Amino acid sequence: MAGAIAYEEQRRRQIEENNRKLEELRLHQLSAAVREAAGPKFSPVRSEAKSVKPKQVPRDAPVRQSGRVASLPKQPKYRYEDDYPTLVEKKKIRRRASSMRSDIINRVDATDEARRHANSKAQELLRKLVPGGNPSFVKPMKQSHVTGGFWLGLPSQFCGLYLPGSDDTITLEDEEGVEYKTRYLALKTGLSAGWRRFALDHNLVDGDCLVFEWVVWNTFYVYIIRQSSYYK
Repeated sequence: MAGAIAYEEQRRRQIEENNRKLEELRLHQLSAAVREAAGPKFSPVRSEAKSVKPKQVPRDAPVRQSGRVASLPKQPKYRYEDDYPTLVEKKKIRRRASSMRSDIINRVDATDEARRHANSKAQELLRKLVPGGNPSFVKPMKQSHVTGGFWLGLPSQFCGLYLPGSDDTITLEDEEGVEYKTRYLALKTGLSAGWRRFALDHNLVDGDCLVFEWVVWNTFYVYIIRQSSYYK
């Protein structure tokens, strides 16, 4: 028991001696200073991130290229039509043929009785228009006018008297007041571009009769007499 007490007393004295030496060397303050110096420093003021605006590039500015690419000669732009003109032309022909087949499938062949009926009604309307003083004529529809080629030949005598002597635009106005621009070919005395749209929009068929009334310069009023009215 006495030995244990003596050991504890000696240990206490040794600790006090060590603490005294540490105080003399000031190691505690030095250790604290090192820890403080090594720790992270936080700024009390938070720096705001600067927004960077994208550089505005003019639309007409040339495309930037590397020096190696810019020094190369300008490369030609190849087109499918240039390399394969025959195939492109065949595609166009197939489209035209398909359109013509559709016209042929949907076409109507008028009977002689229906033709005469429509023509009689058209002539009757023409007689009513003549006293007004406007030049007019009747044009019975055939398959070539309303299917396939959609070419409308006009009376040559009428064209020589009233229509332009050179190619020009002729306006067709239907009974609803809707106007259609067509291309008049003076040498062929007929309507080409634009006539197809008029014929399709009005569902013209073989045997129908149209009365053309020349009302103002390069403008016709067009009246349609249906061959189907024979069956009503």
